[in-house]
Amino acid sequence: MSKEVIVTFAGLKALEAELEDLKTVKRKDCAEKIKEARSFGDLSENSEYDEAKNEQGFVESRIIELEKTLKNIKIIDGDDVSIDVVTVGCHVVIRDEDGDDEEFDILGSTEVDPANGKISDESPVGKALLGKKEGDMAEVNLPNGGSCVFTIIAISKSI
Repeated sequence: MSKEVIVTFAGLKALEAELEDLKTVKRKDCAEKIKEARSFGDLSENSEYDEAKNEQGFVESRIIELEKTLKNIKIIDGDDVSIDVVTVGCHVVIRDEDGDDEEFDILGSTEVDPANGKISDESPVGKALLGKKEGDMAEVNLPNGGSCVFTIIAISKSI
C-alpha cells in the first residue's frame, strides 16, 4: 500500500495540470524530437537521439509518479484544519533561541516551497512542530547533528 499524500485543493489542481501537460504537450514534443533525431542517420553516434530518448524517459517516469501520487491523495481544506495544535494546513509563527521570529505554512510534501515559507510536514522543522500548541517548545534535530529549539508563538490556518 502506498503512502497517503496530503494536498490542498490548489495543490491537487497543480498536480493534475502538470500531468495533463506531460501527457498532451511534453510527450508529443519528445516524439517529435526523436523523429527529427532519427532523420540525422546513424543512431549509435547521434547525441540528439540519446538526449531525446533520455527526455522521453524522464517524462514517462514523471507521468507514472504523478499517476501514483494522485491515486493516494487526501485533500485537506480549511474546515479540516484545527488551530488548537499544529497540523498540515497551519500557518505557524515560531521564535528561535535568539528571539528571532520565523513563519511557516505546514503543507504536504508535494507543495513545498521553502523560499516562500512553505515547508513539508515531513521536514525536520515540520515534524518537530506537528502536534504542538501555542507556547510549546519544539526541538529540531538538524542534519549536521546539532539541534535548535523553537517556541510556538501563534497558529492559524494557511488554507
